[in-house]
Amino acid sequence: MDTINYKTVSANKETVNKDWVLLDAEKEILGRLASKAAKLLRGKYKPNFTPHVDCGDNVIVINAEKVKLTGKKWTDKEYVSYSGYPGGQKFTTPVELLAKKPEALVERAIKGMLPKNRLGSVLFRNLFVYSGNEHPHEAQKPKEIKLNSIN
Repeated sequence: MDTINYKTVSANKETVNKDWVLLDAEKEILGRLASKAAKLLRGKYKPNFTPHVDCGDNVIVINAEKVKLTGKKWTDKEYVSYSGYPGGQKFTTPVELLAKKPEALVERAIKGMLPKNRLGSVLFRNLFVYSGNEHPHEAQKPKEIKLNSIN
């Protein structure tokens, strides 16, 4: 290797190659699904990963209502939201959230595993979660990935 002419390649918005990826959440554990989806959104498996650039893929998650939680998390886990007003704190369990909006359960888990800054907001826009088996992104020809194949 010629060390004099070696240069570190840093990705930018123009040089990033973004793919479309399809994940099936049926019978998958929520936390494991979320961590692997966050890794795909971030692009950490790519050889030209750059921490401050959106170099991840567009991720489509289908069958969000069929996701699993282990133990007593369906009833004991609580999601907290606060309106900012006195007495405006609300608690929601995964059962209530699944009944009201099944996509929110998966979205919330994945969003919690992304960076808490402007880059995290941009990365979250590359996530598309659907409760059924159908999605409107057939034109992008997403490739289906089995979660067990991702490290």
